[in-house]
Amino acid sequence: MAERLIYLPLGGAGEIGMNAYVYGYGLPGKERLILIDLGVTFGDMEGSPGIDLIMPDLTWLEKNRHRLEAIFITHGHEDHIGAIAHLWKRLDVPIYARRFTGTLVRLKMEEHGLPTEVVNITEVRPAKTELGPFSVQFVPISHSIPESSALIIDTPAGRIVHTGDFKMDVTPVVGDAFDPVGLSQIAAEGAGVKVLACDSTNIFSTHPGRSEAVLATPILEWVMAQPNMVVATTFASNVARLRTLADAARASGRKICLLGRAMRRMVGVAMDSGVLKDFPDTIGPEEAAKLPRNKVLLLVTGSQGERRAASAQLSRGRYLGLSLKEGDSFLFSSKTIPGNEKSVGRIMNAFSEAGVDVWDADDGLYHVSGHANRPDIEAMHDLLKPKVVIPMHGEHLHLREHVLLARAKGMTAEIVTNGMMMDLTGDRPKVCDQVETGRLYLDGNQLIGSMDGVVRDRIRMALNGHAMVSVIVDEDDNVLPDAWVELMGLSERTRSGGELARQIEAELSEFLERADARTVRDDGKMDEAIRKITRQVSMEEIGKKPEVTVSISRLMAD
Repeated sequence: MAERLIYLPLGGAGEIGMNAYVYGYGLPGKERLILIDLGVTFGDMEGSPGIDLIMPDLTWLEKNRHRLEAIFITHGHEDHIGAIAHLWKRLDVPIYARRFTGTLVRLKMEEHGLPTEVVNITEVRPAKTELGPFSVQFVPISHSIPESSALIIDTPAGRIVHTGDFKMDVTPVVGDAFDPVGLSQIAAEGAGVKVLACDSTNIFSTHPGRSEAVLATPILEWVMAQPNMVVATTFASNVARLRTLADAARASGRKICLLGRAMRRMVGVAMDSGVLKDFPDTIGPEEAAKLPRNKVLLLVTGSQGERRAASAQLSRGRYLGLSLKEGDSFLFSSKTIPGNEKSVGRIMNAFSEAGVDVWDADDGLYHVSGHANRPDIEAMHDLLKPKVVIPMHGEHLHLREHVLLARAKGMTAEIVTNGMMMDLTGDRPKVCDQVETGRLYLDGNQLIGSMDGVVRDRIRMALNGHAMVSVIVDEDDNVLPDAWVELMGLSERTRSGGELARQIEAELSEFLERADARTVRDDGKMDEAIRKITRQVSMEEIGKKPEVTVSISRLMAD
């Protein structure tokens, strides 16, 4: 039986976010494995109410963790590192990352009481990490967070280049510039690149991507033109954007105040790791509140409408003693992630009602994407000249379009979604197994499975309301006819204007009075009948079938 090279996405393929990609080499079923990234996506009120984070289900990897060599992290965005602290114990393997990313991971591990020494800080190419059949090199690449990396994964079956998230930016302000010469050298070495696993996020954007550096002038001009307090929000991880905004503040004679834990942490880590140099001194909110309004620029968290972030709290009136007033200016220097439009819109409208002038990134003046657009993806193909292209980091539409682009250039390409195990050994990828993949939800401080029913029941209650019905059975198995009904999330009045709870109680009392002894002694039958009556009455009166909880209390003889 011949050894093989496999690729298995557990998250991030067929969706944007929750990245987790497995590579393996060896005899079928005995391959040594590595995991690239372990990220999260975020819950929303429509599909996952009350859920904080969503992460990949690692059941298959847990069963095979004795074969797992390590986790490699491409960069520090939450959709690539956010699940590590929650799921690392299930895998218990070393983690490899560059300094800035590794520092972020270590902080997460420390917060969860996990050992930080498992996080290994790795240098970039030509440094190599040799593990089992793998030789892994980190290659600097530009993105919207410092020290992003592609990975060169050399195996006995050939070379893989896993891009991670990238853009072609030769003037990124902070962090590594895109290096086409270095990538061409990678393609020229040995037998060349066998497989390119490539970012697909912006495949539908037909214009070349823009550099982070082009924002410096419009942002400076905007800050200089504002008469009162200036507030700006962007992703805290976009250290280059924070630098551009801070430089504009300094040039306009404004002091900088960082609001939000993530903002303060990211700037601190960037300065400590050496990727952010000569950042202006910052002041606290107490000092900011005492300065003239035209001498302050606030850099705040919450660009995606997060309810507890600084932007949202300022929009509700006051945060850490600071408030916005009529004539102040607020800039969203970020693109709204699909699904967050309502949350962001609420904040914008709240500021507008307070007389605050709001600017956003829609016109392109104050934001550039961190992902490669279609011409840039095509240029990456041309630089690396892979034999096979595997699109990743995109919804199915993105993956399909990426495959069509690669095939049009004469390359072999396949759509691979979560759970598809691909054999990459030959000239063409082929499906060799299908692994069941799912999601884990962080609900408060508990991890629950997507099939556990918790979220499903929560959605049902949100849509249909809830009725709690209590009945009492005495020590002689005689049911007391007075049921008690409590309603939540339901209209209190019936069509005729009566009370819905009393109407349900009346119908239940009739049933309980005529219920035979066999039914009364059987909790299951009682539960089923009470549920049915409660739902029927509610449907007839208000057009809703609520979720019903039945409590049967049985009195015991002394």
